[in-house]
Amino acid sequence: MVSILYVLIVLVCFVAPITLTLYNVYFLFKRSHESRFESAIERWTWSLGIILSLVFVRFMYMFKGDWQEVLINGATHNPIASEEQPVILWLIVIGLTDYFLLKFSKEKRLPPLVMVFAIAGTYIGIFVAAIWIVQLSNHILVVIFLGLPAFNFILLALRTIKEQIVAWQGDHTRVEKTGILAKVLMNSLNWWWLAFIFMLPILGIFLAVLILFGQRPDAMVRAWTETSDWALSQKISPPNVQVDEHYLCTVAACGHRNFVKPQRMGIRHNHQVVVNRQLCVANAFEQILEEKVPKTHRFMRKNYDTYGFPIAKKIHSPYVADLVYLMMKPAEYFFLLVLYLVDIKPENRIALQYITKPKNF
Repeated sequence: MVSILYVLIVLVCFVAPITLTLYNVYFLFKRSHESRFESAIERWTWSLGIILSLVFVRFMYMFKGDWQEVLINGATHNPIASEEQPVILWLIVIGLTDYFLLKFSKEKRLPPLVMVFAIAGTYIGIFVAAIWIVQLSNHILVVIFLGLPAFNFILLALRTIKEQIVAWQGDHTRVEKTGILAKVLMNSLNWWWLAFIFMLPILGIFLAVLILFGQRPDAMVRAWTETSDWALSQKISPPNVQVDEHYLCTVAACGHRNFVKPQRMGIRHNHQVVVNRQLCVANAFEQILEEKVPKTHRFMRKNYDTYGFPIAKKIHSPYVADLVYLMMKPAEYFFLLVLYLVDIKPENRIALQYITKPKNF
């Protein structure tokens, strides 16, 4: 029963999307008119793409916060900055609206100028889909599940544009107009490059509306670059909190640099962590407890794991991290006092924290 379930999962999650994609590639270059089978493939492409994308994001622990937030274990940050997501959403709305306008106007022909504007809007959707694929491209599994639907949209959109151009050309080959602009517009073979030109006023109006509503002019670029973990990201996020980590790592990584004073990168349980003096002092104190009073250390470690991890999950801003750092200062001074009382070289012990020691050390 379990093996049958695995086979079904593989078929639905991998074989079906790839098969639909291959069909859509074939239909893009096919010359004959659209058949019922092609329409069915398109409906399945939309349905399966939406369902698998939602399931993947829900169960694969994806997109749990912006770049500055500390995440848990293998979680990833948003590929589109939350502040700029409405901008990208409106671009997607423009692209999809114009795509469906082209798709459902095959029987009732639209004026040529409207067709060119619709193709231009569809181009915008295609460009957003292409950037989305590039953004996800450094995560193979993610780009398969979330990039493949976008790639299929590109295929469907290009096929719809091609079909409209061919259909119009067949219906209006003998129409003659004297004006130069009319001749250009009535020849549907010109629409593909005219649409690139018509994209400029559409994006110009869109940019003006963004500025009018208080958005930054470069919001369309910042949406992709003000992120972490992805191909176009330009931000470096704090390391994810691991279940077994010393949770003061979160404070060292998230606080304001001039306040929490991070010193270097360190290694704990094969994970990179940001290290400051407070973190090293606390870990050196724990090391002393482990050596001198192991039972007390186990008791304190258990309680720290119980209450420290939920606290770490609440640290979502530099100001909260600064506050925790400040609250830990009295404890840091107490740890230092104990270290100087029981250790011959306390500063050496502090300096060696979170450094990978040689095998024969």
